[in-house]
Amino acid sequence: MLQAIVHAADLQDRDGGAMLMATLFGLFPFLVKLYADGGYQGPEFRAAMAGIIAQIDVEIIKRSDTAKGFVVLPKRWVVERTLAWLGRCRRLAKDWECLNQKARAFLLLASIRLMVRRLARS
Repeated sequence: MLQAIVHAADLQDRDGGAMLMATLFGLFPFLVKLYADGGYQGPEFRAAMAGIIAQIDVEIIKRSDTAKGFVVLPKRWVVERTLAWLGRCRRLAKDWECLNQKARAFLLLASIRLMVRRLARS
């Protein structure tokens, strides 16, 4: 996990995503491709991304309107799989934390745990 921000529930994902990308591209300016789901499409998010970093290529991954049932979407399954792995951590299964800093800390600890387990297998 490169970066995480925990914010209040009354903030749109699109606005929180712009905040996250501002800090992420400040730390890692060599990133040039961003995959996002349909919730991030629209002129507001594109304008925010253009204001943060001009050369970013935003690709929206949407489900096809003609698809019936479960369909694996390219690149999106990586995010869904990672969120499922993090959801297996008991502390992240429910919203127990009262402070955003504590929620972010446990999210980072869970991702460190995943990486350590992956490194220990090899």
